[in-house]
Amino acid sequence: MNLIDAHQHYWRVDRGDYAWLHDAPAALQRDFLPADLQAQRSAAKVTGSVLVQAAASEAETRYLFELARADRNILGVVGWVDFEAPGAPSRIDALLHDGAGLLLGLRPMAQDHPDPDWLSRPALDAAFGRLQELGLAFDALVKPAQLPALQKRLQRERELRGVLDHAGKPDIARGRFDDWAAHIRELAALPNVHCKFSGLLTELAPGMPIDALDPYVDHLFACFGADRLIWGSDWPVLTLRDSYAHWLELARTLAQQRAPHALDAIFGRNALAFYRPQRAHASTASTGATP
Repeated sequence: MNLIDAHQHYWRVDRGDYAWLHDAPAALQRDFLPADLQAQRSAAKVTGSVLVQAAASEAETRYLFELARADRNILGVVGWVDFEAPGAPSRIDALLHDGAGLLLGLRPMAQDHPDPDWLSRPALDAAFGRLQELGLAFDALVKPAQLPALQKRLQRERELRGVLDHAGKPDIARGRFDDWAAHIRELAALPNVHCKFSGLLTELAPGMPIDALDPYVDHLFACFGADRLIWGSDWPVLTLRDSYAHWLELARTLAQQRAPHALDAIFGRNALAFYRPQRAHASTASTGATP
């Protein structure tokens, strides 16, 4: 199996554009760089990863390009652009040019907007239109209250490849399920929408048993099926709850229980098919797998 981590981050605090880190747990307020993950990634036999933005700046996206150029195991970057900026389409074009094949998609960090309907605003139409024209992916970082706006957006952008980060961050800690589940069902009815099998552990309350995840995982598999679920570590945010190796082991167990014949897809092929990285041949050459 070509094991692909479809969602990981690196950051260097002294760059100064990670505003959210000021209110983050102290354990995350330090540098997390390739050398910090290399041994864990190698031990897990991860053959490629998708590097996802963690700062609302184009400068950080270009920094991630630099890291990717130095590490062939990074298949590409999901970057950031201000979707409301008047020149958003040209900014996307510039990032695409500067990435020289490394830009796989964009993530506008919608979860940080106080307006739950932000994603459906007409002011974002030009940026989404350009994203769709260029064949780039859209990572949707949202909370449950923003799922209706996300659905409106994706219903309008029928050709856009969208992926729901961390299953839409269900409020597992407080056991809230029904509203989230209804929105997930509606999103999954859109054929171009995928979902990342990631970020669930950090939604558990302290001391909460792992089996509290079961109804949420059951619902994801029932709605998206194994062909539209994509595994990711969400490292280093993951470290607040668990180790890289143990989350991978747990995710495999959960997937094995629900789709035992689809592990290669969930943990590799789906990521390659969704993001379409130009570097895919590097991670598949050893086994001859098809992206």
